[in-house]
Order: sequence, then C-alpha cells, then structure tokens
Amino acid sequence: MDPTPGRWGPFWTPITPEAGSLLQAVQHLVQTMQYLLETYTSPEGVLEETDPETGKTERTYTGDLLEAHREHIRSDMFHGFDFDATMLRIAAMNLMLHGVDDPDIHYQDTLSAGFTDKFPKTAAEGFNVILANPPFKGQLDFEDVHASLLRQVKTKKTELLFLVLILRMLRTGGRSATIVPDGVLFGSSTAHVGLRKLLLEHNQLEAVISLPSGVFKPYAGVSTGILVFTKGGRTDDVFFYDVEFDGYTLDDKRDATPDKDDLPGCLAAWRNRDAGRDTDRTQKAFFVSSQEIRDSNYDLSLSKYKVRPHVAQDYDAPAVILDQMKKLNDDIASDLAELEALLG
Repeated sequence: MDPTPGRWGPFWTPITPEAGSLLQAVQHLVQTMQYLLETYTSPEGVLEETDPETGKTERTYTGDLLEAHREHIRSDMFHGFDFDATMLRIAAMNLMLHGVDDPDIHYQDTLSAGFTDKFPKTAAEGFNVILANPPFKGQLDFEDVHASLLRQVKTKKTELLFLVLILRMLRTGGRSATIVPDGVLFGSSTAHVGLRKLLLEHNQLEAVISLPSGVFKPYAGVSTGILVFTKGGRTDDVFFYDVEFDGYTLDDKRDATPDKDDLPGCLAAWRNRDAGRDTDRTQKAFFVSSQEIRDSNYDLSLSKYKVRPHVAQDYDAPAVILDQMKKLNDDIASDLAELEALLG
C-alpha cells in the first residue's frame, strides 16, 4: 500500500448511525492508518517502552518515512459521511487519536440527491479505495434517493443502494471490500439479481468471503459476507472462502479464541490466489467460474458451490441397539424397585 496521493488514497467509508456500524466503519480507516505507520517506519523510528510491573514491551510506530506525505494523510486521504452529529464527533475524535488529525468528515446522507449537489467531486469517481460496512437496514427517504442509483437498482433496500453508490463513487480501476448481509448474495428479487449481475458482468468481482453469524454480536446476529470487487474490468472466476471462526466466540461476549481463527488462512489464500485456481470445493478456498455463476442466476452464496464431504458413520445393527434399550429399561425398573423398597 502506497500513501502517495492519487495511488492508494483517498479512502472512504460510509459512517452510519446504525448500532455498531459507526465504530466498525471508523475502524476500517484506523486500521489503514496503523498499517501505514507500521509499514513506513524505519527501524530507528520504532519506539519501545517496557512496563516495569508487567514486563510487557509496547511498540510505537512513528511513521518517520511518511514525512513527505503527511499533509495528504492528515487532511486529504481519509473521508467519511454521516447524518448523525454525535456519530460524526465520535468518528472525528477516534481518527484524531490515531494520527489523522484533520479528517474529512461531513454531515451528509450519501444516498440522497443532495450528496451529489454538495460533494460533486466525491459523489462520482472520487475514490481509489472504499472500505465499507453499510447499514443492513434502517430508515430511507425513498423520494430523496438520487435518481442515478435507482436507475441501476430500483429498490428501497439500503444494502443494495449502497453497493450501487460505491460503484459510482469509485474511479475506474478502484477497489472495494464491502460487508453485506447474506441476503444480498442469494436474494431472488429483481433488484438482488440485477445488482449481482451488475457486479459480475460490468466489473471485476474478485472475491466472496463468507463470515459466520455472530461476528457482529452483540449488535446484530445476521450472517454476512465480504464482497471484494474492482470497478470496470472483467470477471473470469471468483474466489470463495469459508470463514467459520474469526478468533472470537460467536456469542454476545465475543471472548478471544486464538486457537479458532480462519482469518490468517483466508488472508494467506487470498495473497497466493494467483499461484493456482483451486477448484476443490471441499476446501475452505476455491474458485468458481463466472459462467457457472451466470447459470445459477448470479447466486453468490458460498453454500451454493461449497461441497460438504459426507462422513460415513458406523452404527450397531438394529437388533443390537434394541437389546441395549431392553437392558437399559431393565436397569431402570430394578432401580425403581429398590427405591420403592427404601420408601417402605
């Protein structure tokens, strides 16, 4: 990732007031900044401090190799929009605490017609990278939705409209990783199918990463997936990955479970995807051709293509099981007789 203006910036995330979405959206940008600091810090620029009580050493990455790009990073690389003033303040504070001291955060509903009027440079082809966790539901002023979005997908579902918006806001060749509810991947409505067709036929749909239900608890228990795509280009095949564990329990507590974490394997498989197009669908990672997806009515759900190997189970013969049940009943009857005798 290169911080040079015009290459990997600007980044945008839709910061929304739906429960949990704001902090997750800002976290996309915070993690991007942290990555830049760690990647562009010289050995001399790493500061280490050891806690005398715990003996734990903390590392601070100064990002000393980013000096030539500081102005771009601090005010022109990261962008966000929301229509809740409190959320905007929290977002700006969070970014400032992580080294982005002049973030471009605005009060704005990005689905509305007013977004294009107020921010024409960003509303269309304004971004190279969009990391998004748009709301899965919520209030929508359908009459105020920009006409260009409805021309692509006529729907009131915000999760579909946001994907069309992201495509509009990306420059040609720009990329996005967007979290969507599972319904986007297999919904049979005209709008759902039309959106998936748009991604596959007129853009490069690169990956569908299935996430387990519970990754957004305690905010929501809905099953989700990540769509990775590039605006423009051509889709020949699509990378699928089955994430069953994300390193935390899938209940409301979300306790760490480092022994159950598929995310490092997912990242490794994604980085090595060009080494071969694995079509073994019993594995966590595999590829599906664009033609097969077309033939499946543009269904992008992992379960449509994943093969779950059948494991044969050995059972006792029915007569043996029946004998075991009779013996168990005899034991119960004997115990009841003893109990009855004790009670006199």
